[in-house]
Amino acid sequence: MLQKTGRGLLTLLLMVMELSRPGLSSPLRPICDLRVLNHFIKEAQDAEVAMKSCREGCSLSEAVTVPQTRVDFDVWEKKNGLEQAQEVQSGLWLLQQALGLLRTSVTNTALHSHIDNSVRNLLSINAVLRSLNIQEYTPPASAAGLEGTWRVSSATDLLQVHVNFLRGKVRLLLLDAQACHQDVS
Repeated sequence: MLQKTGRGLLTLLLMVMELSRPGLSSPLRPICDLRVLNHFIKEAQDAEVAMKSCREGCSLSEAVTVPQTRVDFDVWEKKNGLEQAQEVQSGLWLLQQALGLLRTSVTNTALHSHIDNSVRNLLSINAVLRSLNIQEYTPPASAAGLEGTWRVSSATDLLQVHVNFLRGKVRLLLLDAQACHQDVS
């Protein structure tokens, strides 16, 4: 358990240390390296597998609002970077809220470390977005008015949405991040 907890924190620490490393005129920003996101996706998939194999004490106490994961590429590409970032950040916020409720609902202690790790990884992704100079997101008072959402009532569905959101919209946002495409001359 400590090993998994340490991995997410170690990844974030290495990213921050790389950004602050002196002596390089234009360091390659590891945040632009999708292997970091792939690591988070793998851990989200591990949580999903663990939830699927859970037999008792692993349900949501109530339905939760989650982001839509389907991407209409024509619509996505017509949005400006700020709109894309806000969609991703609101989705990350919804997932954090949903995973928090899942954490309090689940009585199977073996799943707690997976859920905690997923929440930490979402916070790390938010830190990555901030480091890419993506404007800070201010969450709404409630999820009621957010567009592009739906409700799930099972823990397995929630974790599947988590994986798909990371693999879809988060990946697209990071691939197109302006800070990752600046010319190094």
